[in-house]
Amino acid sequence: MKCTDFPESIRPYVVPEVAGRYIYRCLGCQATFGVEELLYTCPQCGSVLMIRDEDWDRLKAIPGPTWRRIFDYRAMVTEPALKGIYRFHELLGSILPLDAVIYLGEGHTPVVQANAKMRDWVGRPFFFKNDGQNPSASFKDRGMASAFSYLNHLIKSQGLTQVLAVCASTGDTSAAAALYASYLVDGVTSAVLLPQGKVTPQQLSQPLGSGARVIEIPGVFDDCMKIVEYLAEHYPVALMNSKNAWRILGQESYSYEIAQAFDYEVADLVVTVPIGNAGNITAVMAGFLKLHDLGIITQLPWILGVQSHHADPVYRYYLEPDPQKREFRPVTVQPSVAQAAMIGNPVSMPRVVQLVEQFRSIAGDQAVQVVQVTEQEIMDAMLRANRNGHIACTQGGECLAGWRRAVADGAIPDGKVGVLDATAHALKFAIFQEKYFEDRFEPEFGVVPKEELRNRPVLVRPPQGVPCPVPGAGMDAESFRAFVTATGDAVASMLGLRK
Repeated sequence: MKCTDFPESIRPYVVPEVAGRYIYRCLGCQATFGVEELLYTCPQCGSVLMIRDEDWDRLKAIPGPTWRRIFDYRAMVTEPALKGIYRFHELLGSILPLDAVIYLGEGHTPVVQANAKMRDWVGRPFFFKNDGQNPSASFKDRGMASAFSYLNHLIKSQGLTQVLAVCASTGDTSAAAALYASYLVDGVTSAVLLPQGKVTPQQLSQPLGSGARVIEIPGVFDDCMKIVEYLAEHYPVALMNSKNAWRILGQESYSYEIAQAFDYEVADLVVTVPIGNAGNITAVMAGFLKLHDLGIITQLPWILGVQSHHADPVYRYYLEPDPQKREFRPVTVQPSVAQAAMIGNPVSMPRVVQLVEQFRSIAGDQAVQVVQVTEQEIMDAMLRANRNGHIACTQGGECLAGWRRAVADGAIPDGKVGVLDATAHALKFAIFQEKYFEDRFEPEFGVVPKEELRNRPVLVRPPQGVPCPVPGAGMDAESFRAFVTATGDAVASMLGLRK
């Protein structure tokens, strides 16, 4: 739709202008730094950083209902830079000119309502937001669109050359980073560090296909992360993990899309996300807090974080009811089907602590909760979801298991509706489905297949004496007719069909 077709009151806002004054603010010592260079931790105290717009209050001059109309009309604009997450340009990166924005089709993923069977199985209505329908098939593209758009801006404005983008990953981050780096062909290359044997074949194929240098490291994700942090501290590289505050900023778009999908009425929603490195739950909370501050939403939703019992440091932290007695302790992870969440020492934990406190101060202590689920529950939930029309990954299964657990525990009152994060496409984790169907899970996972959830192909052959097709060889019409008839009747018998 052309801007000239919009109401006159909206036209001036449709194409955003460069504005704002962005800084890094340290969550530890509160020091501030300019964003003219990439920083990942505070140079003074080493704590993590968040991005803040020092001119944020200028946005409050526009009433909340007007912002809603701006974003809704902007959804009809055909300008590529505004078709992705930068539909919410003022909230995500208002200092970025539109010609710096990298758009590969990310964002605006569908919200799919669960059918009656799944609703009854859980005991509450819910939706899946299918972030597996992003370009690299995971939610990581939101953060990468932001991080690489800002990197592109620095390259253009400062004449940077020979930029190496690096990340540690359990799979999805590497796929997204390699994809976006490959699009920025002039002077940008990428390298990804993966834990050896801890990434599915489907996920491993993605950075390889995008041309990244893939390096496998003995150990788990936390070990890879330490090496990447060392590289960022001692060498000129662009770190693309969630320590990069621009990553977190882009992932806030998930909250904005949910608000828009529900006509900005979110008070009854429980937004459910898996917790791995804690960047996503951080971004989700930060996004809703921004919307609330501008009056775009009048009440905050609830947030439900979910962790596997094989990687649950955030869950353990919030088991202590007294904030003064809480002490964060990293955990040694065990093998998990929710590989993207198999992190024992999340780098964004300081962000989580601050934002949970801020969120609860507005919406109440119950507004942010963390639950723990088993590996068995994760796999069973994923398979049930996908058997009922969804494309959830194991992390999506983790969300569903957590949502069901919270309902069963009485933590979710009547009237609340879940919005569950299917962070990646089911095909990325097909190997775990295969293991479930074939009953070949390693003992350390503790997953025992339930027969009603298993599914396997069945070979049907015609009776002895009936010819079968042979690749590369022809069949005469009579023989082929005999094969079709005999095999068709055998299939019909198997399916309980009658002539």
